[in-house]
Amino acid sequence: MKLDISTVIGLVLAILIVFGLMGHNLGLFWSMHAFIVVVGGLIASTFVKFSIEDIMNTMAILSKLFKIPKEHPKEIIEQIINCSNIARKEGILALEKVQIHHPVLKTAITFCVDGVDPAYLREILTKEMEYMQIRHHVGVVMFESMGEAGPAMGMVGTLIGMVELLSNLSNPDAIGPSMATALLATMYGAIVANIVVIPFGIKLHHYSTHESVIYELVMDGVQGIQRGVNPRILEKSLISALSRKHRELTA
Repeated sequence: MKLDISTVIGLVLAILIVFGLMGHNLGLFWSMHAFIVVVGGLIASTFVKFSIEDIMNTMAILSKLFKIPKEHPKEIIEQIINCSNIARKEGILALEKVQIHHPVLKTAITFCVDGVDPAYLREILTKEMEYMQIRHHVGVVMFESMGEAGPAMGMVGTLIGMVELLSNLSNPDAIGPSMATALLATMYGAIVANIVVIPFGIKLHHYSTHESVIYELVMDGVQGIQRGVNPRILEKSLISALSRKHRELTA
């Protein structure tokens, strides 16, 4: 997979904007107490809501958010049409020799060569797609919950800071640090939620949608091959999944 430059650009821009607005007084915007309350509370909240297995699975998926999917739907369609042409000319068994790298398409073609019924093939791949969506949904929900917990823990830090402030009104030297902790906790919560976890959740949802489109293309395409649909007609059917720009490039 190639590096998803948009994720990197977004994170770098966000960091530059935040630190740029802070100016040269970065020390004023650092509070260990606020950081512990927000980040520590966020992590603790996540462990309470989800199992260790769910958290580890989501962390494994996290690396995909920085990578562009290896194969575009357009490339999957091209491989399907190539298989369709071979099957039409040489028979379905000839597909056994075709080199296919995408795991879903490779599995579907293997079932096709083995003579699996088209309806049963769709049932198998539909189940596999649904399980994939469930796994990804857990990750999306996890990031969404972290997005909610970030500002909430920031508010907790703010309340702690306000309690310290009100309990030390007789000590002017303690008022400033307490107020700083209160305000910085809110700021940390907003930054973590809106720059990191919520965008990651949305991007994971887009990744899951991309994978679902691939599954649908493979199911429709391989069923077309099994039923002997003309490759040109099959291609016109499949390219409906592409944007107008990519349809023109395919034509």
